[in-house]
Amino acid sequence: MTTPKYLTGDAAAINEFIDRFDVFLLDCDGVIWSGEHVFEGVVETLEHLRYRGKKIVFVTNNSTKSRQEYLKKFTGLGIPSDVEEIFGSAYSASVYISRILKLAPPKNKVFVIGEAGIEHELRSENVPFIGGTDPAFRRDVTPEDFKGLADGSLLDPEVGCVLVGLDFHINYLKLSHALQYLRRGAIFLATNVDSTFPMSHGFFPGAGSMSMPLVYSTGQKPVALGKPSQAMMDAVEGKFQFDRERTCMVGDRLDTDIKFGIEGKLGGTLAVLTGVSQKEHWEAADAVAVPAFYVDKLSDIGLVARKQ
Repeated sequence: MTTPKYLTGDAAAINEFIDRFDVFLLDCDGVIWSGEHVFEGVVETLEHLRYRGKKIVFVTNNSTKSRQEYLKKFTGLGIPSDVEEIFGSAYSASVYISRILKLAPPKNKVFVIGEAGIEHELRSENVPFIGGTDPAFRRDVTPEDFKGLADGSLLDPEVGCVLVGLDFHINYLKLSHALQYLRRGAIFLATNVDSTFPMSHGFFPGAGSMSMPLVYSTGQKPVALGKPSQAMMDAVEGKFQFDRERTCMVGDRLDTDIKFGIEGKLGGTLAVLTGVSQKEHWEAADAVAVPAFYVDKLSDIGLVARKQ
């Protein structure tokens, strides 16, 4: 097993590392920020990479925000960015549905478990949907619901796909609708299957926790459109037209970010220790992935800027 190279504090090694790549794919949660807290030195590090002519793409599995909403968050946190630099799993899923699946009437609607970010991106691709943030689905289940779902009278006959993302209002009614659609042949998609979601220096149930009850109930696994899915890598490459050998994936999770870069045959992967995965995770015999490089925090690769 290859031992990752530790870069923190080594200006020469960091310079050599940055020179190897033209494009940096950056995760957000656990790398750029945790919740509403921006990690120290991130803004300066991004400025330094851009100053050296590097292309930055923010590749996130968080489906709760659309690209425009992400741009508002970046701006509000004082991080210069552009909507065209942002590639989220909600956008990836919407592009997949509209341009790959090309669902045709009468089964062209999507039943959504998720937040407004998914809805915004589906609208941007002209994909019809139900569920999501609709208040009609944010309530307790009733005896009438059980009857109507079982006989199909409460189901929309135009639904041909179930898309599951992180949903802060997940409930039995939404899962019951999704299960009935899947049992009737709907395609099963997930924005991502992350087990946890980093927030406010802690960890909470991720999007994978939303889809898992349906996996258990149906025996089906969803097609995931977020990291480490190579469907997402192909979509990102298709949009930005980069050389994979000159591209580095930067992230905090071995099972999504680092695996995404390795399976995508990128030129390098960089793990940061400000999020989910820690050194002992890739040193384990059963490690899901091992990064090529690692630093304590993203701003460590901005060390060369401070040294100059």
